Parts: sequence; structure tokens; C-alpha cells
Amino acid sequence: MSPPTPSLAVRLESLTVNQRLVLQALQRETEPLSAQALFTKLRETKKIGLATVYRALDALKLAGFIQHQATMTGELLYQTLEQDQHCLTCLQCGESFPIQGCPVQSLEENLQANYSFRIYYHTLEFFGLCQLCAKGNG
Repeated sequence: MSPPTPSLAVRLESLTVNQRLVLQALQRETEPLSAQALFTKLRETKKIGLATVYRALDALKLAGFIQHQATMTGELLYQTLEQDQHCLTCLQCGESFPIQGCPVQSLEENLQANYSFRIYYHTLEFFGLCQLCAKGNG
């Protein structure tokens, strides 16, 4: 059996000043951001280095506060941990279409129970062609 998860308040208290700064910046955003875009936004008001932003993002990810997704070019986009992501992504135009509901929720629950593994989030992405690109118009 795994040890109890510390409360959110306790976990928030353990964050460094820069980790809090990065988390707060991500909480203000409505769309996922790359580390570089986040760095640019933070530099408008704070003196912070790009390496510090990357370290903070890694720590926040490991602590279960944020999640990331990879773009088709391999760039990571970060956002606060709100819900799991499921989408269909067009290989031609790059558009992503969200899938409603979670088709793998029972699998996640089974994995956590059978492997004593705490899952913070998961992503599910299918790649292909959207209707417009499949018709040759994209």
C-alpha cells in the first residue's frame, strides 16, 4: 500500500519561489505554453532565467501540479493539471480535435490498483487526417 498523498496545501508550501511563479503564470493561461513562451511572459515582469523555468517545470510536473503534451514537432507544451487529455490530431494541418469523455479511465484505475502506481494524468492521442485534409483541401 502506498503512503498517503500529502494535501495540496502541504505540497504548495514545499514549492520554491520560482516554482510558485511558474505555476501561477500557467494558472493564468487558457492554452498550453512552451517553456520558451512561458519564459518570455515571465521576463516581462520578473528576472528569471530560461534554465530556471525548465527546472521549475520539471519539479512541478513531478509533484503533480502540471502536465505536458508534445506537439507534432516534438516541442513540449505545459498547462496546469486539470483533466486528462484525449484528442485526434491531423498529421497534415496539425489541428487537434478533443475527444469527449475518457475511453481509458477504467484502465487507469486498474493500473493504479495493480501496480501501486500513483497516476497524475494521462494523454491519449490518435494521429491521422481530418476530414478536410483527407479530401485534399487542407
